[in-house]
Order: sequence, then C-alpha cells, then structure tokens
Amino acid sequence: MLLCSTSAIAADVSQIAARVDRRYNHLRTLKAQFQESYNGAGLNRNETGELFLEKPGKMRWQYEQPAPKLFVVDGKNAFFYVPSERQARRMSAKKLDDFRSPMRYLLGHSKLQNEFNRLTISAEPPKQAGDVVLEGVPKRMEDRVQRVLLEINPAGQITRIRIEESDGSITEFNFSDLQENVVAKPDLFRFTPPAGVEVVEGQDVEP
Repeated sequence: MLLCSTSAIAADVSQIAARVDRRYNHLRTLKAQFQESYNGAGLNRNETGELFLEKPGKMRWQYEQPAPKLFVVDGKNAFFYVPSERQARRMSAKKLDDFRSPMRYLLGHSKLQNEFNRLTISAEPPKQAGDVVLEGVPKRMEDRVQRVLLEINPAGQITRIRIEESDGSITEFNFSDLQENVVAKPDLFRFTPPAGVEVVEGQDVEP
C-alpha cells in the first residue's frame, strides 16, 4: 500500500508540474501584482509592487510600497537600485543566487521538476480553495534553503512562493492580477542609472 501511495503521489506531482510547464512555457511575457513579506534576523518587512517577466530570463520587480526600489534582470546582468541610496548594485545574472530565479527559469522553457530536488505535494494547506501546494528544495541552493512552497491554481499559475531558509528566515511572495502575453516595452528590462547614481559591482543584489 505504501508503494502504491508513493507512486500515486509521484504521478500527481508530475501531472501538476507538467500543467505548470505548459502554462509558463508558452508565454512570452507575464505581468502581475506582488506582495512580498520577510520575517527573520529580527526583521519583519512587507512590501508590494508590480512584476514583469519576459522570455528568456528577463525580470522587473518594481517595488512601490512602503518605499520605491527596483530589481531588474536584463538577461545578462542583475541590478538593484534604491533611489534614496543614490547607488545601484550590479552582478552577472549567471551568478544570481536569488529566490526569484524559479520564476525567471519558468519563462525559459525549463521544467519545474528539473529546478527542484524532492518535489512533492506539501502537507501545507493552500491559501485559496482549489489550489494545490508543492514543496521542494531549489537545486544549487540546498545549503541555504530548507524548502520552498509553490501554490498553484487550477489553471497552472503560480500564485504564491514561500521560501524557508536554513537560518529560520521566511520570505513569501503572493501574486495577483496575473496577465499573460502583455506588451512589455524593451525599456522595462534595461536599467539606466539616473544622473548622479553610481553603479557598483556587488556580491549580493537581492532586495
């Protein structure tokens, strides 16, 4: 019975992952509103903004509340800019060790099961009725991340990502108003530093 149950779960995971793959791999662009929360290291942070994704591997996270900031991946480099700091940090997108990477890869004809180790159906309940929650550990981040939860709606869209790190900190992204194949101007994925803003090479460009 245990073997049958394990096989059934594996089949369900494969079907769910395939549904997500079909949904995202046919997309050219994706636009959504996001809410990001972080709890750890004595900090509790909640932010909201707008997300744009474009194939292959381009992202723009435009933070609006409580303070403006910008995180852009142009396919080659990643930039993080906070207007109040008058400085922008840059690093190679290939070296980007960031929780947003799974979203970026899903727009690059990848497969969800190739991005995670031990991907399975989570015991954690979904926030929305009818959704399903998968959990796994992102490959190449095993030393840092304990697990990642992906909430997936019946249409195969990822509506929530929850990252639980090994140090006990938790980051969660909730996505709403998802719009597929919208027109995205090329300038959205280019970072041009405003006058007087210095661009420095950084080891860490995560917001």
